Amino acid sequence: MKMLKRILPILLVACLASCTSYKSVPYMQNVDAVTLEQKPLYDAKIMPKDLLTITVNCTDPEVALPFNLTIQTAYSIKSTSTYSSPMLMTYLVDNEGSIDFPVLGRLKVGGLTKTEAENMIREGLKPYINEVPIVTVRMANYKISVLGEVAHPGTFTVSNEKVNIFEALALAGDMTVWGVRNDVKLIREDANGERMVVSLNLNDANIINSDYYYLQQNDVVYVTPNKVKARNSDIGSATSLWFTAGSMLVSIASLLVNILM
Repeated sequence: MKMLKRILPILLVACLASCTSYKSVPYMQNVDAVTLEQKPLYDAKIMPKDLLTITVNCTDPEVALPFNLTIQTAYSIKSTSTYSSPMLMTYLVDNEGSIDFPVLGRLKVGGLTKTEAENMIREGLKPYINEVPIVTVRMANYKISVLGEVAHPGTFTVSNEKVNIFEALALAGDMTVWGVRNDVKLIREDANGERMVVSLNLNDANIINSDYYYLQQNDVVYVTPNKVKARNSDIGSATSLWFTAGSMLVSIASLLVNILM
């Protein structure tokens, strides 16, 4: 019994030492000491390989028709009649950042925001449309990927074309307790094909003032596992069973000590 009394405290200390420190878990720990910097509202820029939907509308639909890229699709009603319905097609931005637009020809849209692209197209339509048309540009494939120590890793499509680092983690079910919050890796490729890896400290509330707070389309977020998780991954299944059995024996022994004493 004396031996058990000596072993139990040692096992308890070992278990506590292996647990993740609470101090490393909360996000934005120094939020009271942070001054929010005034920055312009984020607006995503068009990148090579983006898929764009572009619509042109005016009071006379026939006038706008040549500037809307559509394809005819067939469907049937009651298996008797077949009708053709136009479906809006997407524009693929090439490696030079250009698209082929009906009538206007080749347009350089890479590096522009949606608003800037809309204004450029609207200006090009002036010789063809006597009124100011409504031009709408949308990104059809705005997506980000979240990997590593998160609950649900994967690739996520963002419909509103705007997402920050915390929203991205929320889409992936948030980090697990084994995720390293002060060294989150952001992998990004710019319009010129240059790749960069940026380390983000989410324990620091100054992250909200970072140029990398908002993610760009096709960004990859990787959450590194901490040392505890890395060590546990080296333990084989047989070893894990031994640890489980050992834990059960310790629990039983502790119960017997309490009963007999």
